[in-house]
Amino acid sequence: FFTIVILCLFASSLYSLDIQAALYELCWHVIQGNFKLDLSASVLCDMMDLRDDMPSILADVFSILDIETSSLEEKNKRDHYTQLVGACLFFVPDAILKERLDPETLESLGLIKQAHQFNQKIVKIKTKLFYKQQKFNLLREENEGYAKLITELGQDLSGNITSHIVLESIKSLIGCFNLDPNRVLDIILEVYECRSDQDEFFLPLIKSYMCEPLTLCHILGFKFKFNQEPNEETPTSLYHIAAALLHHNLIELEDIYVHVNPSAITYSHKPKDVGRAALRLTSAAVPIALSFTQAHPHTPHLPLYPQAPDNQKLGLLEALLRIGDWHHAQSIMDQMPAFYATSHKAVALALCQLLHLTVEPLYRRAGVPKGAKGCLLRPLRNKRAPRPAESFEDLRRDVFSMLCYLGPHLSHDPILFAKIVRLGKGFMKEDTLLSCFLSIADQVLLPSLSLMECNACMSEELWGLFKLFPYQHRYRLYGQWKNETYTSHPLLVKVKAQTVDRAKYIMKRLTKENVKPSGRQIGKLSHSNPTILFDYILSQIQWYDNLIGPVVDSLKYLTSLNYDVMAYCIIEALANPEKEKMKHDDTTISSWLQSLASLCGAVFRKYPIELAGLLQYVTNTLKAGKSFDLLILKEVVQKMAGIEITDEMTSEQMEAMTGGEQLKAEGGYFGQIRNTKKSSQRLKDALLDHDLALPLCLLMAQQRNGVVFLEGGEKHLKLVGKLYDQCHDTLVQFGGFLASNLSTEDYIKRVPSIDILCNQFHTPHDAAFFLSRPMYGHQILSKYDELKKAEKSNRQQQKVHKYVAACELVMSPVHEAVVSLHPPRVWDDLRPQFYATFWSLTMYDLAVPHNAYDREVKKLQVQVKAIEENPDVPMNKKKKEKERCTALQEKLQEEEKKQLEHVQRVLHRLKLEKDNWLLAKSTKNETITKFLQLCLFPRCIFSAIDAVYCARFVELVHQQKTPNFCTLLCYDRVFSDIIYTVASCTENESRRYGRFLCCMLETVTRWHSDRAVYEKECGNYPGFLTIFRATGFDGGNKADQLDYENFRHVVHKWHYKLTKASVHCLETGEYTHIRNILIVLTKILPCYPKVLNLGQALECRVHKICLEEKEKRPDLYALAMGYSGQLKGRKAHMVPENEFHHKEQPVRSATPVSQQNGPGTTTKPASKTEEGVSEDADRAKDKYQGAAKPVNKANSTAAKVTTSNGNGAPNSTKTIKERDDKEKSGKEKKEKKEKTPGNTLETKGESRREKQRDERGAGGKEERAPREGKEKTPKADRDKQKAEEKNSKEDNKAKAGNGEPKEPSRERDTGAKESKSKEKGGDRSAMSGSLKSPVPRLESAESERDHKRRKLETHSSPSHSSSVKVSMA
Repeated sequence: FFTIVILCLFASSLYSLDIQAALYELCWHVIQGNFKLDLSASVLCDMMDLRDDMPSILADVFSILDIETSSLEEKNKRDHYTQLVGACLFFVPDAILKERLDPETLESLGLIKQAHQFNQKIVKIKTKLFYKQQKFNLLREENEGYAKLITELGQDLSGNITSHIVLESIKSLIGCFNLDPNRVLDIILEVYECRSDQDEFFLPLIKSYMCEPLTLCHILGFKFKFNQEPNEETPTSLYHIAAALLHHNLIELEDIYVHVNPSAITYSHKPKDVGRAALRLTSAAVPIALSFTQAHPHTPHLPLYPQAPDNQKLGLLEALLRIGDWHHAQSIMDQMPAFYATSHKAVALALCQLLHLTVEPLYRRAGVPKGAKGCLLRPLRNKRAPRPAESFEDLRRDVFSMLCYLGPHLSHDPILFAKIVRLGKGFMKEDTLLSCFLSIADQVLLPSLSLMECNACMSEELWGLFKLFPYQHRYRLYGQWKNETYTSHPLLVKVKAQTVDRAKYIMKRLTKENVKPSGRQIGKLSHSNPTILFDYILSQIQWYDNLIGPVVDSLKYLTSLNYDVMAYCIIEALANPEKEKMKHDDTTISSWLQSLASLCGAVFRKYPIELAGLLQYVTNTLKAGKSFDLLILKEVVQKMAGIEITDEMTSEQMEAMTGGEQLKAEGGYFGQIRNTKKSSQRLKDALLDHDLALPLCLLMAQQRNGVVFLEGGEKHLKLVGKLYDQCHDTLVQFGGFLASNLSTEDYIKRVPSIDILCNQFHTPHDAAFFLSRPMYGHQILSKYDELKKAEKSNRQQQKVHKYVAACELVMSPVHEAVVSLHPPRVWDDLRPQFYATFWSLTMYDLAVPHNAYDREVKKLQVQVKAIEENPDVPMNKKKKEKERCTALQEKLQEEEKKQLEHVQRVLHRLKLEKDNWLLAKSTKNETITKFLQLCLFPRCIFSAIDAVYCARFVELVHQQKTPNFCTLLCYDRVFSDIIYTVASCTENESRRYGRFLCCMLETVTRWHSDRAVYEKECGNYPGFLTIFRATGFDGGNKADQLDYENFRHVVHKWHYKLTKASVHCLETGEYTHIRNILIVLTKILPCYPKVLNLGQALECRVHKICLEEKEKRPDLYALAMGYSGQLKGRKAHMVPENEFHHKEQPVRSATPVSQQNGPGTTTKPASKTEEGVSEDADRAKDKYQGAAKPVNKANSTAAKVTTSNGNGAPNSTKTIKERDDKEKSGKEKKEKKEKTPGNTLETKGESRREKQRDERGAGGKEERAPREGKEKTPKADRDKQKAEEKNSKEDNKAKAGNGEPKEPSRERDTGAKESKSKEKGGDRSAMSGSLKSPVPRLESAESERDHKRRKLETHSSPSHSSSVKVSMA
């Protein structure tokens, strides 16, 4: 047990209260008799070594036990107590026991003789100490001596009076008049207090006079105590002398600190109390305070810290700072809560004054602006004050620590604020102490700015320093200012609450009508607390996008610093991880992100805000594989550069976009691009200064596929398409901006070669050429100018040759570089020169938009005329506007002339190159396939202008009579099957693809509409050859060309194919298929449909879409309704099928296989294309010349082996021989016809009569079929026929999902056709690929369902309209 007690005592040895309790318990157990006396005394003896004051503690315990045991009745306990104390006498001093124990107890212990005598002695000592006067008292002192003392101390000290002389006089007075020395010291301090400016006299006097510092502290403490009364106020002079004595080490801070008020315990809960007060103020008191302030504007603001009645410690601190004693002042502030001392204005101003004096020499050398004078400050005469800073390194010694103690309360002295900022600007020039100044900006400058009331000058001054920092450092400061600073200072909590409340007040009343006054209020509020204000404004804009316009207009009163903070706040709002960037349906981008993006574009365009941070943010999000924020870049480029990417351009705009930059600016864009010159320059500078131009392009190009394969894993298909379109459109927009704004040197320096772009940076080929294309143009023009300067010549032919030479010099490395982009087998058909030429040219190179230039010039002329006729316009303004319009006219005319010369040079170059474009190593089908796959399709969906370019390029290649290029096959491949292409497009790509098809159809329609145009542009061109007799042979034989009538049949076939693909897409039920085909159909509406029955089929299917999607998918319903309305408006322009092409009833005889397969064995071997296009066209011409004769059933049976694309497949020698014979007979007939013109007329007449008989017998016309069925068919047969038709319709619906179109409304009567076929004795013909094959017939063994499945093919696309079949072999 004793061991446990000792361990307990050791464990609690640091706390005397616990030791006393343990000692008491131990002693009490001894008194009770529980413990042995000798063991207990031994333990107590051992414990004496634990602490120095242990005997005194034990004596206190004995004193308590003495009182308790004296009142007990049990005498044995009293005896035990006496024995215990007696046993402890050898280690507890007698003197301590005599002080604490009762006299009777001392007598029983033998420490005193008699208790009675001891009590008398105590009374005498107390009387002598407390009641008996000293022999030196006021009654015995001479008043004359004090009077002389005061006179001596108050004399004029300007002469040769020194402290030593006065001290000798004081000593004489003390000795002569018997004066009390302490009283003399008190009088010296009193006089010093009255003459506090005489430090140099009194301090040496006191130092010489004083013998003990503690005495001086007691006298000063008495003076401070006297002024601690409720109605008393401590004089400033007393603080001054105390501070002076401390500064000269005449007293110690610890000694005087205990005498001043308040005690240290007062500060213990001060920060918590103040924090709670600030939070209460934030939640409830702010509205009350603001309403009170508005009602009483002249009421002074009360400090947030509750001020004590008279805080002598703060007064002493202020005095120390005034005299420059930073060491002692720092010690006092360390004992207070952070910023508590400087929250009192007097202390803060004193510290500011000390800072003024410290930084003055350095400020005069490195901080004073040019032309500024300022007032000179007198330095302190105190040699012990902090040394003035002479260099920036000296600031580290004291100035930075002083500023950190001052904190946000630097706001009390704006002049010092400006000095520190200017020193920072000077320091940045010398590039030292960067981290120190960043810390000062974070802890002092920005919090102080928040406490200043509407000081725009300080905001601009601070921006002068901040703009020297990189934006990364600035944004870090703004982030700490916004998110941390306002929570670390109670005063700033209050200011934040007031700012938010005031911002709410302004934003509730902000409208378009009161932008100016509201803008002024926002400007005033933003000068001090921009982060809080902008944070609230942005939160409102994210909810209400109609505030964007008024807010942007109201920001014109902001300072430069505020604009920079605005940029940071926008970026922070965009990067908010708590906000979802998709709506809840996961199909569209959130409205808050769209609102912020619109705000970015408007704000950055209108105001001079640095863009580097925003651009880097977009770059970082792209690097992270996220493309949502590309919306921001798109808006910024659109607003700042005026470049808007949209597929909804009018035809006039598209035409203007094919011209020069001036024409684009005037007629190609929706906005006024000339008003964006300054903003586009700022955007360009930001991109170049931070090297973000190429990285952004490459990241966007790579992210297009990332949207689909990486980012779009779980996203809705509709959203993936929108993100892809947004990424692609932004790339096109951004690339266009770089091409039009960067200089030639900047562009070439930043864009690498095409092989590096594709192979190293993995840029898609279309994007790589898009980026490289302007570079090629710049390089060619530069090289052309060099060649012209080297050999001056005005002859146009020589200029053209120089241009061609420049192109060869520039493009030769490109031809070599593109070889690595594709496998070697690709170049068996396409030459790298052709590939690079296609991708490097633009519409600017191919044609001059003369109409667009004329249109814009006329607009300017109208403007000039309107200005002249307007009497309200001042003369000077008229003159300026007329000069501007005239200058623009001249620029446009000069640009048109320049483009015309350029186009002529390009066309001449292409004419020289065309013979080497395409090789004949493979079939023309393979060549066209690779051209479509690698060139046409990737580029036609890249942009709207590229879609037009692709169509025009195909036409140009045709017009150039390019060898080995089959124009007919190219158009056929484009129109024949668009299902897969449409299905794989995004929404915007569908618009571009539709524009491409429209342009292609425009060309086809132009050829189709006029025989003379066709003969002129296609009649003798190799692209319309239908038979290629030998490798490399392209021409000359008129018989090999596709004639006009057969071309019209081909066009009808293309229209039918488009209808079939459109119906299939509409019947799939897939959202993407339906949306895309409706977009494509809307785009090609000017040129398709032209045939009435095809238009009716489309109208019927679109109407069904309108009914089905009205409730399920409103966006599809809107598209369908829009197209349906436009389609009805185009009905007047549609024509019947027989007007669209010369539609004749085919001869009722089957054609031998030999005639289906084109020329016989007498010709040279034909290419694979021969089996499709050439053979069909050749056969059609023969048939239309009336040379066909009936053949027997054997021949028609042999025709059954014909494949579905019109290619014959004979499988016997007999069949081949029959084909050869048929070909010979066909040629003989042709020769006979040429010799006998009447034969042609007779044959045609016979054919016409036969057709009429056919129509009457078979009921061929669709209008008659229903009527005849009703009139001639019995009721039972009609019921049976209806049932069969119902089954057929169900079957067609099932097949429609597999890509087969529904039957058209106009059908032939099947029974009549069968009977007519039997009468003629001919079998069903399978020649679907020939130009003039008979209508397919059904054998009696075929089922009704199979027959109806073929109805659309047999009627809507008659055999003579299927002129071109593409062979993929």
